[in-house]
Amino acid sequence: MTSLLIRGGTIVRPTGDERADLLVDEGIIREIFIRTTGQQKLLAADQTIDANGQLLFPGFIDCHVHLREPGMEQKGTMETESQSAVCGGVTTVCDMPNTNPPTVSVAALREKIRIAENVAACDIRFFFGVTQSEHLQELQRMYADPSLSSLAGRCCGVKLYIDHSTGNQKAAQGVAEEAFRVCADTRLPLVAHCEDPVLNARAAKLNTRDDISAHSQIRAPESEQRAIVTAVELAKRFGTHLHVAHLSTRRGLELVGQAKKDGLAITCEVAPHHLFLSTEDYATLGALGKMNPPLRTPEHSEALWEGVENGTVDCMASDHAPHTLEEKQVLPALTAPSGVPGVETMIPLLLTVAAGRWPHPRPRPFQPKLKYADIRRLCFDNPNRIFSLRQTMIEQGTAANLVLVHPGEEWEIHGAELHSKCGWTPYEGWRVTGRATVVGRW
Repeated sequence: MTSLLIRGGTIVRPTGDERADLLVDEGIIREIFIRTTGQQKLLAADQTIDANGQLLFPGFIDCHVHLREPGMEQKGTMETESQSAVCGGVTTVCDMPNTNPPTVSVAALREKIRIAENVAACDIRFFFGVTQSEHLQELQRMYADPSLSSLAGRCCGVKLYIDHSTGNQKAAQGVAEEAFRVCADTRLPLVAHCEDPVLNARAAKLNTRDDISAHSQIRAPESEQRAIVTAVELAKRFGTHLHVAHLSTRRGLELVGQAKKDGLAITCEVAPHHLFLSTEDYATLGALGKMNPPLRTPEHSEALWEGVENGTVDCMASDHAPHTLEEKQVLPALTAPSGVPGVETMIPLLLTVAAGRWPHPRPRPFQPKLKYADIRRLCFDNPNRIFSLRQTMIEQGTAANLVLVHPGEEWEIHGAELHSKCGWTPYEGWRVTGRATVVGRW
């Protein structure tokens, strides 16, 4: 393995940026020389990267992806979707359990870990799914049996679907409460997809429209809000760390914020599509804009941006969920599967806002505020802590897991040029500013 010198990059830290030279040898950061007005220290390496004007981050984390393997390889595989992640600056992903077979047993988790061993560029962790009481028994066995500790070490939490999404992973009645108790006992974060199944079923039964925008009415904001109330109550009762997945509504954000003020162990994430897209985009996207929870009206995305700015939102997560174009283009559009790809475009979209620009072709009436340090907080520091991923900081003596970003590079997003197997994006033709130029573990 050759040594690498990254010269003159700016390390983005929570405590303030530092312009520095980094020497990496045998995969370890051997030296960090902070540049000051004093004499420059001469470091030598087999390879040198001139990073002047570029930003240096620890490898970004996407704590919510669907890699589709095993069972849905026509949509994506661990290899293809990990390649997409790395090209977007993401070096760690947390894969959801709704595959075929679903990750609801020790055997299924072991098989996923076996497949992931052949993916070198990206560190893949896995959520354990729970829909039946037997799945909780499997989870408890894994954490009680020392011989299974290596499997438990790759599990980053439990995923609970309060209503159906792709893969029909809705928890059976009564299992949800037990899942909150078991997660509290094992100190695992419980990630909840919060939509109320009764409200959704009632709205679907009453719906008479077949246009795609009806999806946002069938799964209305009240559905998410009621489910969050239920989840918070269970977290309070059992002392569970609740992580609300893909928060999408103003009232949902307020409920999470109040739970935090009440001292509960509540965290949450927001997906880029709920920040950058709205119901106004159905006209151009059609079913390519269908996901669960669905697109909301613009006032909800504005509230979410406020939550990002004030710290209520803990993580940014893409909810990367590829489907083939053929699957998405079925008629009627409401029957198309829910989910959009996003792991490769998440960081460029955020970098664009941090650069003071708005990537959507349609102007916004407000300009969100985001700093480069916020991107690190949302896409590294917080998910690393919440899910106990143990990824290393940029410090001397640690493993080199680095992303070099050119903050001023302008480029246009095209699905055909991205690396997800599905080959499309809801952000087709958008102009962004900022790109990961060097990504890797050495």
